[in-house]
Parts: sequence; structure tokens; C-alpha cells
Amino acid sequence: MKQILLSHGGGGEETQKLIKELFFRYFSNPILERMEDAAVLETGRKIAFTTDSFTVSPIFFKGGNIGKLAVAGTVNDIAMMGAKPLYMSCSFIIEEGLPFEELEEIVKSMAEEMEKSGVKIVTGDTKVVPRGSADKIFINTTGIGEIIYEGISASNLKEGDVIIVSGTMGDHGACIMAQREGIELEGELSSDCATLWPLVENLINANITIKAMRDPTRGGLAAVLNEWAEQSAIGIEVEEEKIPIKEEVQGMCELLGLEPLSLANEGKLIVAVPEEEAEKAVEALRKHPLGKDAQIIGKVVSDHRGRVVLKSSYGSKRILEPPAGELLPRIC
Repeated sequence: MKQILLSHGGGGEETQKLIKELFFRYFSNPILERMEDAAVLETGRKIAFTTDSFTVSPIFFKGGNIGKLAVAGTVNDIAMMGAKPLYMSCSFIIEEGLPFEELEEIVKSMAEEMEKSGVKIVTGDTKVVPRGSADKIFINTTGIGEIIYEGISASNLKEGDVIIVSGTMGDHGACIMAQREGIELEGELSSDCATLWPLVENLINANITIKAMRDPTRGGLAAVLNEWAEQSAIGIEVEEEKIPIKEEVQGMCELLGLEPLSLANEGKLIVAVPEEEAEKAVEALRKHPLGKDAQIIGKVVSDHRGRVVLKSSYGSKRILEPPAGELLPRIC
């Protein structure tokens, strides 16, 4: 008998197979099959609509907590579709015995994070379950935003388009892994958990042509680029040395034999723009502190369609495979 594995929630091949072979078989419709971070709905005006659940462990980590993550994660999914975040729902599933002070800290951090985009929680629900029925607290959110920049899609990429990242890759995943496993690292590695709407606003206000945009959460940069290559039926070639990665993240990955490009971020975006607008896009991102390390990392090519290729500084090339298995469950 088939069973659900942790890897089915990891954002890689198993997740894609579960979505396409089970959920699409019963829920299939043109909106759902676009497989974007948020659905684009027609209601007189175009809106973006998304939902997510947060089960991260530990619930408090360097750089944030489950509440900040729930708000930022939901807002970011809306923002990646060119939509201004407006409203959220929020449901709490709380385990009996959670200290009230911890819950208050989580709720306070959510309020502080909402101020960064102007989003409002307008409806919600709270359930308390017996000890042992959950792990401290789970949060489910739904977000709605008004689309102010239309046409963003993973299917838009064309030969010559340029791939840009807003900052260092793998920070959130490395932070959670180190904290959970008690790994002591030099430096101050923390989660990059943050609301990305200000970066998106900068791109829109600079009149950048945004072809595709995504925040690399589960599965990291590798998952996003492979999805884009498949959806647009093109190849993507990336200069490995141009991908910004913190020394602490790189060191931990080398120690544990992990691929940093498959680790999650919660406060970075990847955007594809026309070649002639690439430098202008980087400049727009760097105007905000969250985009100070923005970097052009690659381009869309006609070769090796459906594949992502990493090019080393020595000129050698290797395929960047989509993530498989579950590197780290309960990352968000």
C-alpha cells in the first residue's frame, strides 16, 4: 500500500508528482493548473489569492518565528504575482500547554510584519487541541491582493532573458537546520524571513518588464529554476560563481554534503527580465536593504530545453537537478 512520505511535502519531484497525479486528477481546472504561487481571479478587477500552512520547527528561530513567517510567506506569494497584499485570514491550531507569553510574542511579531506591507488580518479561527495532538502551534493563512502588474508567469521565459536573485541563497534552510541540530557556526547566520512587497514595488515603479518572479522557499533556487525551464520549455544557464551564498551556509553544506541551491529562503526573490533591462532591475532591487546583494546570475538559452545548467568559473558545466527527497521537513 502506498503511503505519504515526508518528501511529498518537500517541494521537489515527489511534491510535483503528488500534485499532478492526485490533486489535479480530482481538482483540475485551468486556474489551478497554472501552478503559480497565487491564483489570479476575475472578480471585476484582478486579484491574487493564495493559501498556506506553517508548521516550522522550532517555532522560534534566529531572525523570526512561526508568526512572522506566516505573514511574510503569505504576503510574498501574493507579491510574486505583481499584486499588492490587502487582506489575510489566519487560523491557529494550538497545543494545550503552550505558554501564553510565547503565543503573545508570535501574535505581536505578526502585527509588526503586517505593517511592512499594509496587509490586514480580517478573519480567522482558533482551535486548541489536547497535549500530543500537535507540536505547540500550527498556523494556516489565506491571502488576497489586488494585481497592479499583470502577466507574470513561469511560462513567459524566452531566449535571452536574464535571471536575477535579490540576495544570498539558502539562509533560512541553513539557519533552521543548524538550530534544530545544534550545529555551532561562526558568524551570525539567521533566517532571511522578510516581507518582499517593497522589493516588488521598486521593480514595478522602475517600469521593469517582469517576465517571471518567485520566492525560492522549499526546494530553493534549484526548484524554481527547474520549474521555469520546464514550464517555458527553455534552458537556463547559471554562472555558479555569481550566485551569492554566505560563507556559513556554504561551509555547513560542505560539512553535511548538501546542495545550498536546494535550501529554502523566506526573504529573497528570483526574477526574470529582458536582457536590456537587467542592470536597471538590479539597481531597483539594491535601492532597498532587502535587495542590497542583488545579482545577475544567468540567462535563458535555447540549448538543453527543460534543464538548468551550472557553469563553473573554469568553464565546466553540470546539470542542476530538481530537488528530490526531503532535505529538511517542517522548514516553513
